[in-house]
Amino acid sequence: MKRPKETLQKEILEELYSRYNHRKFVHPDPLEFLYPYTDLRDREIVALIASCLAYGRVIQILRSVASVLGRMDPSPYLFLMNASYKQIRASFSGFKHRFTGEEDLSSMLWAVRAAIEEYGSLQQCFMAELKEDDETVLPALTAFVKALSLKFPRCLDGFLPCPSKRSACKRLHLFLRWMVRRDEVDPGGWDLVPVSKLMVPLDTHMHRMGLVLRLTTRKQADLQTAIEITNAFRKVAPHDPVRYDFALTRLGIRDDLSPQEFIAACGIA
Repeated sequence: MKRPKETLQKEILEELYSRYNHRKFVHPDPLEFLYPYTDLRDREIVALIASCLAYGRVIQILRSVASVLGRMDPSPYLFLMNASYKQIRASFSGFKHRFTGEEDLSSMLWAVRAAIEEYGSLQQCFMAELKEDDETVLPALTAFVKALSLKFPRCLDGFLPCPSKRSACKRLHLFLRWMVRRDEVDPGGWDLVPVSKLMVPLDTHMHRMGLVLRLTTRKQADLQTAIEITNAFRKVAPHDPVRYDFALTRLGIRDDLSPQEFIAACGIA
């Protein structure tokens, strides 16, 4: 008897997950910066910094994140909560990561401090607008970005893109995946946010894979495409729709993995 296509696809995805969803495959990925921080107050700040700077060449990303965290050592949380805006600006004087300069970074960090002072943590700031009947994190993420933008208006123009502008918000969904999921790769910590509400961090690699696997036919890597791909994965893994994100994106990043073999195993020409 022929097995349903969805069942077969799940088996293949689970095999991919079991083979590649391990920390030895993380490098080079800014996710690795989260692992040393056991204090959740530090980790959520590190995750936001690392995800916001996750654009451009990976070597430059790692260098920039390391530079930022090095200036906040040993505790990013204590650094922010004990520094004035003037001190933050002085600490990051000369910082530059592609389109992100010292003013952008300093303003965002000051907005993070303001949110923590008001809500107690970034998680509580996010949870303030997360409703039980929300299908995804999109409404809460929109409110989260707007809350930060009160102290950092330019975040809506790119550094912290807002879903209301139909952006796929890849870096912010990456941040949420890191902080909400908990397995060998994703360290988690935001236990109040349901994993089932997460959305796929849609980048070039995942968009290409979504097209190949026929999870979407859309040519633009925008919010609607991210929703379509997430919904397709939700049919396979309803309680964890981004379960396969890390393993799938390794296929497009690492030279020692073969996307062609995976595609062939899925029975797709």
